[in-house]
Amino acid sequence: MKKLQLIRLMIIYTLISSTAFATALKDITGKVIDASNNQALAGATIYIPDLKVTAVTNNDGEFTINNLPSKGSYLMEVHYIGYKTATQIVNFATPPNITFALQPTAIETREVVITGSMISSTSKRNSASSTVIGKDQLLAPSTNLIDALTRIPGVSQITTGPSISKPVIRGLGYNRIVTLDDGIKQQGQQWGDEHGIEIDQFKSDRVEVLRGAASLIYGSDALGGVINLLEPSTAPDGQVKGELITNYSTNNGLTANSLMLTGNENGFVWRARGTYKNAYSFKTPTGYFPNSGFNETDLSGMVGLNKSWGYSHLNVSSFRNNIGFYDPSLDANGNFVKEDGDPFLNSEFKSRSLEYPRQDIRHFKIALNNNFILGNGNLKADFGYQQNQRRELEDGPSPSLFFDLKTYNGDLKYYLHEMDGWQPVFGVSADAGRSQNKADDEFLIPNYNTYGIGAFAYVKKNWESNTLSIGARYDYRKNNGKQLFVDDEERFAPFQNKFSNVSGALGFTHQFNEELNFKANAGSAFRAPNPAELASNGVHEGTFRYEIGNPNLSPERSYQVDAALEYEGKIISASASVYNNYIHNFIYASNNGETTISEGNQYRVYRYGQVNANLYGAEASLTIHPVSFIHFENTFGYVHAHNNSLDRPLAFIPAGTLRNELRFEPKFKGTNDAYLSVGINSAFKQTRVDNTFETPTSGYTLLNAGIGATFNLGKQPVKLSVSGNNLLNQKYYDALSRYKPGRLSSEDPNLGVYNTGRNITFGLYVPFIVAK
Repeated sequence: MKKLQLIRLMIIYTLISSTAFATALKDITGKVIDASNNQALAGATIYIPDLKVTAVTNNDGEFTINNLPSKGSYLMEVHYIGYKTATQIVNFATPPNITFALQPTAIETREVVITGSMISSTSKRNSASSTVIGKDQLLAPSTNLIDALTRIPGVSQITTGPSISKPVIRGLGYNRIVTLDDGIKQQGQQWGDEHGIEIDQFKSDRVEVLRGAASLIYGSDALGGVINLLEPSTAPDGQVKGELITNYSTNNGLTANSLMLTGNENGFVWRARGTYKNAYSFKTPTGYFPNSGFNETDLSGMVGLNKSWGYSHLNVSSFRNNIGFYDPSLDANGNFVKEDGDPFLNSEFKSRSLEYPRQDIRHFKIALNNNFILGNGNLKADFGYQQNQRRELEDGPSPSLFFDLKTYNGDLKYYLHEMDGWQPVFGVSADAGRSQNKADDEFLIPNYNTYGIGAFAYVKKNWESNTLSIGARYDYRKNNGKQLFVDDEERFAPFQNKFSNVSGALGFTHQFNEELNFKANAGSAFRAPNPAELASNGVHEGTFRYEIGNPNLSPERSYQVDAALEYEGKIISASASVYNNYIHNFIYASNNGETTISEGNQYRVYRYGQVNANLYGAEASLTIHPVSFIHFENTFGYVHAHNNSLDRPLAFIPAGTLRNELRFEPKFKGTNDAYLSVGINSAFKQTRVDNTFETPTSGYTLLNAGIGATFNLGKQPVKLSVSGNNLLNQKYYDALSRYKPGRLSSEDPNLGVYNTGRNITFGLYVPFIVAK
């Protein structure tokens, strides 16, 4: 009932806001042409990110956008396949006769709009190290959303088989990474190893990854970076469209199906999506890993208004994921067996019915996203409510461990329109969370309440070829832990922590010319310890360890610098960046050989402590288009992390990676976007490990390949693809796999489970228009 009441209130608020902030209407017309021959480009997409407005050119290359604000300057971007993305800041008070002349190119342009930074701007004007993953790349074969992002240099994943991935950026993960969905920080027990982010992988049309501290915008948790998931752009006025996505993977029988519909009628916009995924146990090069299947059901929807006063969108989503777990038991021959010692049957490996133990993860979210034209600026107001439930089911439907986390978020930012190159922004944010244990059998963290508030000021100055940005932020965090007695023994002592600090950031970009660009950043940020780090006391199911928190932890303080050089020519595009991140009071859990017995089982004891750490590294990319139909892409990423306090490597850091892909993109009559690709993914050995509780991993090289094209069945485009990963069925352990040796058992540190073996994925994508 509370959820329904909250939805009703937000709908009423959305409708009231349409009159409260009303302003004069404005229609803008324009044209999109080929710069080389002035021919009109039909079907080009025009998008205004800060207003979430979309238009498409007609057969004459012309477009009209209705119901726009009568004043203010906004960034417009134009996309067309085979051309560089064009961007232009347009003053709506005196709009010119807009003509976008697009330059043909064989290289995927880096000149894209970044909205996840403080002010939406092109990548060349944004000092943050950022990468945008578009729809085509998100549709590439992957088992979850984070898996799709690991193609970006500097981005890795902590995995528990193919069903669970957590993001790592430049060696930092967990609560040091913010995932932003529907404009709201995703809150779902980020401190845990053994579950991923609770977001539909097909939900977004575009994902922005900001590497490096973004705490100035999103508060203390953004110490390492931000993953900003952008909802699909609204349909052009008068149109109803949709998409169908279907994938099948041979390794674990993964079937993934997603259907979306969206429409726009005179500024009333809506969208609905449903996704279902199902898989049985995954197969390594040496055999199946028992009870590692999963099923996932996602539902999401949006209703809103796009008007001259701005926009107001109400997003609702429901995520549910059931994941099987297996506590490895081996027979004399090293084969996995059941608890009673009997071997698994092949039919059991391929059963889609999950056995116990397993996880039941549920996430419900409501987000109200607004952008109001107010005075000489824009007021962006985002409000959210989330409920995250995590159930651990050991031997039946009644959970032995049950976390229930409710979180409320509010974020206000006021953007003054640009004057003489100056763009100031002011903002405040607040959040409140309440976590409860709803099971009586097992406990890991206490019931707790957490509260946070922050305020910031930021200004950006643009010259002809330079951009300077500077900002400061204040944050306050309070955690209240509740006392708990189990069998007349105190399990959790009550605690209260208060933390506050100031963050600052400075950024600079310089465009030497249209092809060469330089950017640099320096800043300081802090992260308050979370309740799991402060007060854990119990077996962390799925991680096979007993965790003990430390109520005396201090906040982490980070000092970061980075610099990047980017080049974009007609044949070659390249980038290179370096960074250094010194973290004072870095928090991590470690084991010094201590073990304990809990419920008859032996576990390693991991205690939370603090050290001073230094992480530095480099990222690079090189893309070569010697001719229009050949695409050769190469990326590199490396991070070196050291525990300065104990003079040894920092634990669980990703290995250096090198990715190479050669794509042949021929032009065939009756097809579009045809390609044939061959790729090699290489990881270096990771011997820089904390030898007291971590095992090293060897280097490996994986062979991948793919083929695909878009066919027209009448006027209906249909995209078909087939891709193969790890085609040589290479045996390997990823450095961040939770199944690598040393992480599964305190009794047998050599026990490990190889990463996924050979996998062939068949894909179908059908975009369609219902009415226009």
